Amino acid sequence: MEENAHPLLPNINYPADLKRYTEDDLEQISQELRQYIIDVVSVNGGHFGASLGVVELTVALHYVLNTPYDKLVWDVGHQAYGHKILTGRKDVFHTNRILHGISGFPKISESEYDTFGVGHSSTSISAALGMAVAAHYKGEKDRQHVAVIGDGAMTAGLAFEGLNHAGIENSNLLVILNDNCMSIDPNVGALKEYLTSISTSKSYNRFRDDISSALIKLSELGPNAHNFVKKIEKSIKGTLLKQSNLFESLNFRYFGPVDGHDVKKLASVIKDLTAIPGPKLLHCITVKGKGFALAEKDQTKWHAPGLFDKITGEIKKPAAVKPQPPKYQDVFGHTLVELAESNKNIVGITPAMPSGSSMNIMMKAMPNRAFDVGIAEQHAVTFSAGLASQGLVPFCNIYSSFMQRAFDQVVHDVAIQNLNVVFCLDRAGLAGADGATHHGAYDIAYMRCIPNMTVASPMNEEELRNMMYTAQLENQGPFSIRYPRGNGVMVDWKRSFTELQVGKGRKICDGEDVAVLTIGHVGNFAVEACKELNSEGIYPAHYDLRFVKPLDEALLHEVFKRYQTVITVEDGCLQGGMGSAVLEFMADHQYKSNVIRLGIPDEVVEHGEQAELWAICGYDAAAIMDTIRKVAVSRTTKTIAS
Repeated sequence: MEENAHPLLPNINYPADLKRYTEDDLEQISQELRQYIIDVVSVNGGHFGASLGVVELTVALHYVLNTPYDKLVWDVGHQAYGHKILTGRKDVFHTNRILHGISGFPKISESEYDTFGVGHSSTSISAALGMAVAAHYKGEKDRQHVAVIGDGAMTAGLAFEGLNHAGIENSNLLVILNDNCMSIDPNVGALKEYLTSISTSKSYNRFRDDISSALIKLSELGPNAHNFVKKIEKSIKGTLLKQSNLFESLNFRYFGPVDGHDVKKLASVIKDLTAIPGPKLLHCITVKGKGFALAEKDQTKWHAPGLFDKITGEIKKPAAVKPQPPKYQDVFGHTLVELAESNKNIVGITPAMPSGSSMNIMMKAMPNRAFDVGIAEQHAVTFSAGLASQGLVPFCNIYSSFMQRAFDQVVHDVAIQNLNVVFCLDRAGLAGADGATHHGAYDIAYMRCIPNMTVASPMNEEELRNMMYTAQLENQGPFSIRYPRGNGVMVDWKRSFTELQVGKGRKICDGEDVAVLTIGHVGNFAVEACKELNSEGIYPAHYDLRFVKPLDEALLHEVFKRYQTVITVEDGCLQGGMGSAVLEFMADHQYKSNVIRLGIPDEVVEHGEQAELWAICGYDAAAIMDTIRKVAVSRTTKTIAS
């Protein structure tokens, strides 16, 4: 068929529009969809490579399935841009990840086509299985349920738990394994090697199409034929691959691997698989960043590159007119190597985020002492505990919101045994455009309730270095250090290490009427606020607690004896956070001060730029100033000592 010279995508707003075209049109639609993603993301930013890699799969799924009646569940959601464009959000796609715009991830409240809200990996199989069992319970035998999961996400324990359960449920579930050997960084582990052996086995690939065709045809002849072909198929696959098929050992019917960029073939295979009952897995081989040469070549860099020139590929970064402070994550990465050079017991651990956490700096400098364990936060923590039990000092770097997945391991395997594991929680606080699933709102609350745990947060880069130095000293036990996404405040940050007294805060400035207590980077907001207020004749005191657990009780006694009004500021949830800890101290010691807490309210915070969200939640510099003005006295002369 001659290629249609007229654009087709402008006429497609929903999957029903897509179905009006023939299978021969799907290739052009895929090309136009890929170009549309490139056009919009290049000028607005967002996740890039993952969505390009599943364009054909997205088109084929919505072409074959009856969405939203059929349930399509995307894992993580980095790859769902094409899905959003085809399901009624093309005209607002330019608002992706912008305050009050559409989410960068599937979100139930946003569209009926977003069947399950995602952001953390490896949830799709369990969620889709729950939907499939619910459909079976309700007698909806014609409803399809499809989970699309990447090979990186398949390494998480939750994915295996879902597969294990699905294998014993007679549910209408299709798992599509999007195999591109990537998550954000290259995938690691035995599963990656296993999938590679499948995709590169020439003998197996010669037989796969014949096996699939026979199974599809003979399954229609009744249960005996179905069981007979299934046994033959399993035997051939196991022989050709020289090992049992992992997925079939879990009672899944395995099909593939297939070319994930052949949209017509994908549509045909998916259509055939919807006619086969029971749990099935389709193995698709794709290329992350497909169709944009630079993204195919450097898939980590182009996972979320920011703004770029779609013609030249130049990534646009604002030119700095003067030296800029580094990112906190880079301070962590360089400091860890520096500490490891003088302490042979230090090792680094990250669950699939070496570039995101800057653990890649140590992996390059000391490859035998840094471990990427894949998307497996629970394992990362217990693995770290095992290392610590043998005298090593693991620095386990996990994003704050991802650490939630390993809470039991922190309690049971680290804290109860009082092991010196140093948890470095990156992206603590409001994380920005990634939104609710990525905000690190809760770690202060869930870490400070754990016995033996030290909970600290640096106000700047120098404090981060000193906290890391202190955490690896003798007999420190479990130690949590949280820091935010983005840049610090010090250009001259690489200074000599100083041991900090655990549980000891510091006074930033003395004052009158009101005391401001801060923890972490938001202390810089208070410094800015105090400086501005001083010009108005208002002189608040400011204290940097440094540690939420243990609290600096001497400092707090000083504060409550001197100040009738105390304001706490934190980049974390108000329930159970630093402000709550201060209130508990006040109650325990019968102080009667007025305490005002600023922080993340008890609600799900949307996506947007960090500065926008700090303002909305009411704890940026402007909000701190407004709060102080309401309770402080303006003076014409300064009466406190300099």
